Amino acid sequence: MSNTRLASGLLLTFALAPATAVLADNPDIANKSNNPLNLAPGMNLQDYYTPQVYDSNIHTNDALLRGTLPVAPSDFIGVPQLLRATLPISTRPDPKSGYSTGIGDLNLFDIFLLKTDGVQLGIGPQITAPTAEHDELGTGKWQAGLAAVAIDASPRGLLGALVQYQSSFAGDSDRQHVESATFQPFIIHNLPKGWYLRSTGTWTYDLKNNTHYIPVGLGIGKAWKAGSNILNAYVEPQWTVERKGDDLPQFTLFAGINVTFGK
Repeated sequence: MSNTRLASGLLLTFALAPATAVLADNPDIANKSNNPLNLAPGMNLQDYYTPQVYDSNIHTNDALLRGTLPVAPSDFIGVPQLLRATLPISTRPDPKSGYSTGIGDLNLFDIFLLKTDGVQLGIGPQITAPTAEHDELGTGKWQAGLAAVAIDASPRGLLGALVQYQSSFAGDSDRQHVESATFQPFIIHNLPKGWYLRSTGTWTYDLKNNTHYIPVGLGIGKAWKAGSNILNAYVEPQWTVERKGDDLPQFTLFAGINVTFGK
């Protein structure tokens, strides 16, 4: 899905929300939809469109199809878990000419919720499979690592972060070893009638090549009830404020739609 279509869909969603659903005056609705540790099934469509890249005239796009599934505690594992799968559909320059668009590398993680009262804490393993259709859309490597999340929820909103680390351990021997880390802050400030302000730019570190970039976002979103489900649409422009390396994003338009089921 192109960024133009997604942005148009978000504008239509914002416009129709009051007519098709009950607005969320309760800030708990927005918190549940935005909280990455919310123990409810969900589906997300997110899009990162980067029209400006440092030291280059290229553009990139990543549409992320994401699903989350909670798992109740059991006799074997005594804490709740949250399974998350993310499949990107990416657009990158083709080394021959033009651009390539297709499926990228599939990421899976399993978060164990170690603390659910007060500041929520979760940690667990993650793995990335080399499912990319073209070399330029993925790493060609199997990667494994850890993901950790801390979230403080209050009527004012959410404050927390998702930290991920992974390193390659198998795959195409002709492709470069991969070692990376990301830090994604969650800053959500609730407003009346389901509106909220957000900042969730992901700081990305390529540990193998010693490069990084740090974006800061400022966006707006709205959450509302539709029957027993929660819908959530948002747009967040993100600007890179610090970087080391070339061909890194300078400006990115991030937009998405979340559906939280049965809550």
